[in-house]
Amino acid sequence: MGFAQVQPRRLSDDIVAKLEGMILEGTLKAGERLPAERVLAEQFGVSRPSLREAMQKLAAKGLLISRQGGGNYIAESLGSTFSDPLLQLLENNPEAQRDLLEFRHTLEGSCAFYAAQRATEPDRLRLSEAFQALQDCYARVGKVSRAEEGAADARFHLAIAEASHNAVLLHTIRGLFDLLKRNVVTNIGGMYALRTETRDMLMNQHRALYEAIIEGRAESARELSNRHLHYVQEVLSEVLLEAQRTARAQRRAGTISPKP
Repeated sequence: MGFAQVQPRRLSDDIVAKLEGMILEGTLKAGERLPAERVLAEQFGVSRPSLREAMQKLAAKGLLISRQGGGNYIAESLGSTFSDPLLQLLENNPEAQRDLLEFRHTLEGSCAFYAAQRATEPDRLRLSEAFQALQDCYARVGKVSRAEEGAADARFHLAIAEASHNAVLLHTIRGLFDLLKRNVVTNIGGMYALRTETRDMLMNQHRALYEAIIEGRAESARELSNRHLHYVQEVLSEVLLEAQRTARAQRRAGTISPKP
């Protein structure tokens, strides 16, 4: 029986494997610029030609973008689950908003469960910072924009996904980040207008979820995440019904033209 010769592994392949691992675990983010070639070669303890070869291999795989005179960047496309035109369609369609909340149930309950089980001290620190930023938004009633609050809300849920240490969950949530942010911005105005207690409810729900994860109560974290999204769905259903009733009443009064 003949055996094929074992081909020696190139140093650039080891660099590629290391960087791919950092992308997969979320250490390197879509659109992030890598350190300068000289710095990166020193950090890896390799020659610049080997590093350059690794960069070329990553670029060929579509993971890296090299810009003339501008350095190397993780491909932006890795952070986008949906195209911009599709994002706009999803954002403006009430049925799609409901679908997104149902999808969030599937993802975020699992993220919370695993985060409570697996969060490390750095994860808990990042989660605490994200939680505090969200609480600061809640505290500045009338002084915070919906866009700022929406971004803080989405970052809190992203921090939970990062703490789950599940690469598929993390990259799915990251890919949905813009949609989640827009979803919150679209929703909170109507929710706050319909129910005066909504801000306090969301603040308390996020606090309970945060504490369950920090304290390692996995089943409670999953249940609290689901309960939070159930509440959002309930209020949004009321908002939609109220909007439909208002539009109907205005049509009867002849204050607006009926839709064709």
